[in-house]
Amino acid sequence: MHDGPSLLLLANAVLALHVALVVFVVGGLVLIVVGNLGHWRWVNHLGFRLAHVAAIVVVVAEAWFGLTCPLTTLEMWLRQRAGATTYDGGFIEHWLSWLLYYDAPAWVFVVLYSLFGLIVAATWWYFPPTWQRAPTPPREDPTTTLRRR
Repeated sequence: MHDGPSLLLLANAVLALHVALVVFVVGGLVLIVVGNLGHWRWVNHLGFRLAHVAAIVVVVAEAWFGLTCPLTTLEMWLRQRAGATTYDGGFIEHWLSWLLYYDAPAWVFVVLYSLFGLIVAATWWYFPPTWQRAPTPPREDPTTTLRRR
C-alpha cells in the first residue's frame, strides 16, 4: 500500500473529504437559513447543528492560532510520499484544490473565517436548534379500534 499510485489515491480521497467538509460548513449555513425560512424542521436538529458549529469552531481556531488544517497536512504528506508534486496532476487534484486553496495573507483568512463563525453563531440565536424531539401523537390502542367496529 506504499506505492505511488495508492498514496496518490489516498491523497485524492483526503482532498475530496476536505472539500466535502467545506461544502458541509458553507452549505450547512445556507441550509440552516433557507430551511428555517422554508419551515424545514430537520435543519434545526441538534445533531446537525452541533456538527456544523463544531466544524466552524475548528476552522476559526486553526485560523486564529495559525495552524494548518490536519487534512491539508495529511494530503501533502501523502503526495510527497507518492513522489508527486502538489496539484499538477489529474482532474481531481486540479479542480478540488482550486476550490479549496487561495493565495492571500493569513490575516485575510482569520477575518473571513471569524466573520463566518460569527454568522454561524448568530444562526444559533436567530434559528435555535431543536433541543428535544417534537412530541409524537399517542398511538391508538389496536384493541379499542377493533371494539368500535
